[in-house]
Order: sequence, then structure tokens, then C-alpha cells
Amino acid sequence: MSLLSGKFAIVTGAASPRGLGKATARAFADHGATVAILDLDEGNAKAAAADLGDGHVGIACNVTDKAACEAAAAQLLDTWGRIDVLVNNAGITQPLKIMEIEPGNYDAVLDVNLRGTLYMTQACIPAMRKQKAGSVVNLSSVSAQRGGGIFGGPHYSAAKAGVLGLTKAMARELAPDQVRVNAICPGFIDTDITAGKLTDEMRAQVLAGIPMGRAGTASDVAGCALFLASDLSAYCTGTEVDVNGGSLIH
Repeated sequence: MSLLSGKFAIVTGAASPRGLGKATARAFADHGATVAILDLDEGNAKAAAADLGDGHVGIACNVTDKAACEAAAAQLLDTWGRIDVLVNNAGITQPLKIMEIEPGNYDAVLDVNLRGTLYMTQACIPAMRKQKAGSVVNLSSVSAQRGGGIFGGPHYSAAKAGVLGLTKAMARELAPDQVRVNAICPGFIDTDITAGKLTDEMRAQVLAGIPMGRAGTASDVAGCALFLASDLSAYCTGTEVDVNGGSLIH
């Protein structure tokens, strides 16, 4: 069953081989979508797109630069004629305590996670409104819901909580145009962001708090993104879907 046959999808921050973005891009491609991978480095983006197979696109884009987001969307519209799905996956985290957060730390984390999500969505909205269809999937985090405590600092929790507020407000505003906006809140996932940064003791402590007893995988998150991107979730907008193995049940 091809859930995204004939659809055109953008996934930001998707060049990292073991990241959530790449797994999501692969799931979309496997289900018939033509995918554009956006990342800071053009070479990495193009390589990741080629890895998905023929016809996929890699574009350099810094999501914190509004003009760059608009240029990427314009280029894809020129090529594709439409944009059906946008996954705002680009994000960064920093494991800082509250008193360690300097202005530069705050700016970096808020800019990529929150401002980037706004700018990229703004770049795609006119096309989605025009075609009266579209699905935007935003990546938040369990840390926004439970107040941190896994890896990212308080500024990361704040940025990801901001993503939830933005998701709901955009969903409300765009619903009359049949454009859906939803968020995913991953829990503890094995990716390059956490790889090698946790001691065995910290890891054991995190796993002890997960009823399913394991870390999530990138494909666990990708499956949820696939659901939200496809018509299976046609009546879902403004939702936040928890992918956390039961570590936060609320």
C-alpha cells in the first residue's frame, strides 16, 4: 500500500544518516512520495537524496534564513508544481543547565527549532492554500511536555514547547484551507544527537523510566510522520502525537 503515491514532500534537516529526518524521508520515498531533503550542506543533502533513489532532490537551506526557505520552496514549486507535505525536522539541542544558558545558546536553539519551523512553513503555505491541500508535520519533543530532564536544556524545552503552540495556532488558522498541521513528540530515541553523549548509568536511568523498556528508533518516529503526512490522518489537525514508549502518559 503506497500511502503517498504521487505526493511531493519536503523534509528539513534530513541529511544525517541515522537521524529522524532521513528515516522519515526514506519512509516517504518507500510509500511513493518524491522527496526534497533540505540541509545546511548542499553536498550532504544531495547525497542523502540520491541515497533514496532517482528523482529525489537535495537542497542547501538554512531554515533560520527566511529568504533561503522561500528560495527553496520556489525552486521546488518550479520543478514539482506543488508541495503536499512539509516535515519541519531541522533542530539542534544542547545539554545545558539553566544558569549555563548564554545569549548565544538561547539564540541558536530557539532559532533553528522554532523560528526555522515558522519560516519554512510560511514558505510552503501559499502553495498549500492554493491547492487546498497540505500536511505540515512539526517535530516537538517529550521534553516540552515533561519539562526537560532527558538531554536538552531548558531552552530546548522552551523551543519545543513553542513548536506545540505554533502547531496548534497554525492548524486553527489553516484548517479552512484544508491544510493540516500536527506535531510529533518523540521520547528517548537512538540517534546521532544522543549517541555517545550519555553514560551507561544515565542511559539505564532513562530506560528505567520507559514502560516499554527500550529506546525508540528513528523508524518509530518516521512511521508516525508517515501517518500524519498521509490521508490516514485526514481529520487530524492541531494534534500532538506522543512517540515515547509510555515514558509520559498523560
